[in-house]
Amino acid sequence: MHKPIVAANWKMNLTKKSAEDLIAKLNKFVYEDVEVIIMPPFTLLDMAASIADNRIKLGAQNCYYKKNGAFTGEISPDMLVDIGCKYVIVGHSERRHIFGETNDLLRKKLAASKQAGLIPVYCIGETLDEKRKGEKESVLSEQLNIIDNLSMPLIVAYEPVWAIGTGVAAEVVTIRETIKLIRQKLREKRVKAPVLYGGSVKPDNAKEIASETLIDGALVGGSGLNADSFLQIIDIFKEVRKC
Repeated sequence: MHKPIVAANWKMNLTKKSAEDLIAKLNKFVYEDVEVIIMPPFTLLDMAASIADNRIKLGAQNCYYKKNGAFTGEISPDMLVDIGCKYVIVGHSERRHIFGETNDLLRKKLAASKQAGLIPVYCIGETLDEKRKGEKESVLSEQLNIIDNLSMPLIVAYEPVWAIGTGVAAEVVTIRETIKLIRQKLREKRVKAPVLYGGSVKPDNAKEIASETLIDGALVGGSGLNADSFLQIIDIFKEVRKC
């Protein structure tokens, strides 16, 4: 069984001091047999790269698809690589639904990430309305269609939009069936990629999630902002996957 991935998306949270304190705690306890990724805001990436243990990998929460130019407020993939990032989130539901990012734009971001040498964590997921209408499969298929003809290292993160930040994770049976569907779609595209689950992952549900062998890890939101809770999740994945 390959190494599980546990990634923390900090979103628009933490100051330099609180981030330094968090990373200092992570530096003491990160395990070799779990791929641990932290994804701070842009303002904290340089600091995180300078103080994080080399066992902790660095990712960014977003990028633009151009190398440089007059794009005020944007960050290029090459800039992220230059500062020490290995990963970048592409297509998070908050980017799709708050900032209006389209599949066409996300396709360009995936291609630009590949060219720069970043590994995208490509997020997909259905809204509550789409779920109720029985549109989940068609929505996920459409979101996965943009990876056609992209031969690249890739991580897929299934995050049902209705579970993000709500404190209510999807039921494990639902996660299992959805990830089966995602894996089927990836096989059809001849894409090999780890598939993570995200959406209210916490220490009290991490064991149930980690026990599902179809799940390759977790994309953690709020629980990734607290060292104790994030380390508990890391430890749970480590211990469960040893069994």
